[in-house]
Amino acid sequence: MTGYRSFAYFYDRLTKNIDYKKRAEYYSSLAERFGGKKGILLDLACGTGSLSEEFAKMGYDVIGTDISEEMLSIALDKKIESGLPIQYLRQSMTELDMFGTIDVTVCALDSLNHLPSLADIRKTFERVSLFCDPDGLFLFDMNTPYKHKNILSDNTFVYDMEDIYCVWQNSFRENSPDARVDISLDIFESTDNNCYRRYYDELSEIAFDCGTIEEALSHAGMEIAGIFHEDSFCPPRPDSERLVYAAKKKKAVL
Repeated sequence: MTGYRSFAYFYDRLTKNIDYKKRAEYYSSLAERFGGKKGILLDLACGTGSLSEEFAKMGYDVIGTDISEEMLSIALDKKIESGLPIQYLRQSMTELDMFGTIDVTVCALDSLNHLPSLADIRKTFERVSLFCDPDGLFLFDMNTPYKHKNILSDNTFVYDMEDIYCVWQNSFRENSPDARVDISLDIFESTDNNCYRRYYDELSEIAFDCGTIEEALSHAGMEIAGIFHEDSFCPPRPDSERLVYAAKKKKAVL
C-alpha cells in the first residue's frame, strides 16, 4: 500500500515517544506569548487527533482538518472515547475552507514539510491567512534543510517494537532546491500465528530556509512574530533540526 494508508494505521504506535500534552502546552504558551485568544483553534493536518484532544482538554474550541480518511477515522474513534467536542473535517491544507475566522491555527509535527512543493506551501499560507482573525496567530513547525541534509539524508532507521518492525529508508535528492527527501517505509506487523504481515508506504518531505518561509508568509499577508529552536523560546541555531514559527496577519496601513 502507498499514500499514507499503512502509515495511518501504525502512526500512533510509531510515535509513542511524542508527548502530545507537553507539545500542546508549548503551543498554548506560544499563543499566549503573542497575544492569542483561547477561542477557536484549528489543528491543521491533525492526523490521528492526538494533539487536537489535548487542545480541547485545555479549553480551546477545536477544529481538526486532514486529507487522510484513514487518519481522521482514528481521530473520530478517539473523540468518541473521550467525548470531547472536536469537529473534524476532511480537507486538504491547500484548499482549506472554514465557516468563519480562526483565532489560532496550529500545524505541528512537520506536516507542512509533507506538501509536494513550495507553491503548495504558499497556497496553504494563503488559505490560513484568509481565515485568520485580524488578531489571530498561525503557529507551525518545519524540519530544516540541515536535518534533511545531515540527519535524514540517505540514512536508514529501524524501529524494533513488541509487535512492529519498521525499516525507514531515506533518499536525499542532491542539488534539489527544496532539500527533498524521499522516504520508504517497510512495516512488518506480527500476527497470531507467529508470522508477519508486510505493509509498504512511500512519502516525501521538502524543507526551506527561514528566508523562503518568511517570503511565502509575506506573500500571503502575514509576518513572522518569532522563530524558535524546536519546542523552546530559544533562537534558531545552525544545527536546528526543527524550527517553530509564530506568524500574525499584517496590519492594514491606513
